[in-house]
Amino acid sequence: MPPLRDEMVAVRRYAELLSRCRGGADARPIARIQAALVTSGLLRRSAELHDALIRALASSGRPQAALPLYAHLLRAGLLPTPHTLPSLLKSLALSPAVPGARRLALAVHAHAVRLGLTGFLLVNNALIRVHAGLLGRLPDAHLLLRASAAVDASTFNTLITAHARAGRVADARSLFDEMPERNVVSWSAMVNGYVQAGDVREALGVFSQMQAQGVRPDDTVLVGVLAACAQLGALEQGKWVHGYLKANNIRITVFLGTALVDMYAKCGEVQLGMEVFEGMKDKNVLAWTTMIKGLAMHGRGADSLTLFSQMESSGVKPDDIAFIGALCACTHTGLVDKGRELFNSMVSNYGIKPKIEHYGCMVDLLARNGLLSEARDMVEKMPMKPDALIWGALMAGCRFHKNVELAEYAIKHWIELEPDKSGAYVLLGNIYSASGRHASAREIRDLMREKGVEKTPGCSNVEIKGVIHQFIVGDLSHPRIKDILTKWYEIDSRIRLEEGYVPDKKEVLLDIEEEEMEGALSRHSEKLAIAFALISTNDNIPIRIVKNLRVCQDCHHVTKLISKVYGREIVVRDRTRFHLFKDGTCSCKDYW
Repeated sequence: MPPLRDEMVAVRRYAELLSRCRGGADARPIARIQAALVTSGLLRRSAELHDALIRALASSGRPQAALPLYAHLLRAGLLPTPHTLPSLLKSLALSPAVPGARRLALAVHAHAVRLGLTGFLLVNNALIRVHAGLLGRLPDAHLLLRASAAVDASTFNTLITAHARAGRVADARSLFDEMPERNVVSWSAMVNGYVQAGDVREALGVFSQMQAQGVRPDDTVLVGVLAACAQLGALEQGKWVHGYLKANNIRITVFLGTALVDMYAKCGEVQLGMEVFEGMKDKNVLAWTTMIKGLAMHGRGADSLTLFSQMESSGVKPDDIAFIGALCACTHTGLVDKGRELFNSMVSNYGIKPKIEHYGCMVDLLARNGLLSEARDMVEKMPMKPDALIWGALMAGCRFHKNVELAEYAIKHWIELEPDKSGAYVLLGNIYSASGRHASAREIRDLMREKGVEKTPGCSNVEIKGVIHQFIVGDLSHPRIKDILTKWYEIDSRIRLEEGYVPDKKEVLLDIEEEEMEGALSRHSEKLAIAFALISTNDNIPIRIVKNLRVCQDCHHVTKLISKVYGREIVVRDRTRFHLFKDGTCSCKDYW
């Protein structure tokens, strides 16, 4: 065979070898082939081999190794092809920390324009991806989209995901609605975009639209839907996803299994979450941690710590997040010594340096159990600056143990960090009220008005027959509000007559008359949600409420009385924990 033909055969053989290397994490076989190509002189004569090497490295564990090959290609007097640039731009997107990566991305864009390669769909999509991601230039990515001669679903998917990650979910939705044709990745990007933005009702709405159009969801969509159900407390919809997985014989991967565990735990069915967990063939540290935290949220601290020990025994090394779960378990069960032991073992046994979240757990644990001096000492000696959550944990302990002096110390620091948020002001006002310092409480109220700080409105969700109903404090817009208020007046009368209920007005931080205080308490969101659930469900069905704020003392007491008078099990998930009300008692041991 002529030498030229021999070289063509060799190029094809090496290109085939490199194609087999694509997708493998180990880049060493690619490096050995590259060395052989350099030594033989084949590489400097072939743009095809440069393409093959760049594609293989872009899919390996060392995508940054593809970047010098582009300069080698140009120095050899060769020209990039439409196949070169997408893989090169992918390597750049995966190597943001490499010095000069952004500058090289712009240079590659310039080369693509000069060589007339921007008309190729794959090149244009890669340029949009690198502008939206690596370069963070969403407006430029938009311009590329509008100037494109051809677009496909991938073009839009890139921009939808980038806008969602940037918190611009409305722009992402506009692009989604504009798409001529969507694929499952498009739906996934939109569902998960809404979940990341905290707009979980819209996420479930998009999923319903996806089902109506007959699009089969993949794992990524279902994980997003389960996350939405977990945030919203939509147990029935979460159960539907679980049933869908079983009915379609879909293997429950570690990611799906973890999402199911999280959903069940956050929807008040931690035992169902445990059944899923125990049935998982593969469990990573995140799966263990999710179950540990789920048990802790439900007040099952002993079970949570037992599971933490089982994780260690199974050979799974706990990470910093796993320790947060274990420390939360100590907090919910008052195990101070065990909490100290775990905190110290992070460094001594695992070499994990405690983060601010771990210090927050410890401050919360100490403060809740009356060790306020030790909690303050830990705050003052932390190696990092305390954040609002740290001061909030200390303040919560002050509230429970009525330590006004320490609360005044803590609030000064908290307000410096969050001057425009109501949490610190409201908590201190409640501490003053509970201590009989009503004049000081009024001063806090006046200070809030002066600074224009508004209290975050309470919001409660309740799921009835698969539909989420939302109630906001004082909001009377629900279509059945007349029936709800009639039921509430009945509830109020019964718990007064049968249980001697007297409204606790200490936490009503409003400048209103005594009679109006009772009205304000009666319109708290969880009370409206419970009244609605009582007129909408059978007696044997547990009532599940999800609230955005901590349940106030009056609502907590009222819910206990309702569970006794009406013989109903009521589960309330607030900002910090689960409360299981049954027969006039609560699982949280009345910690206030």
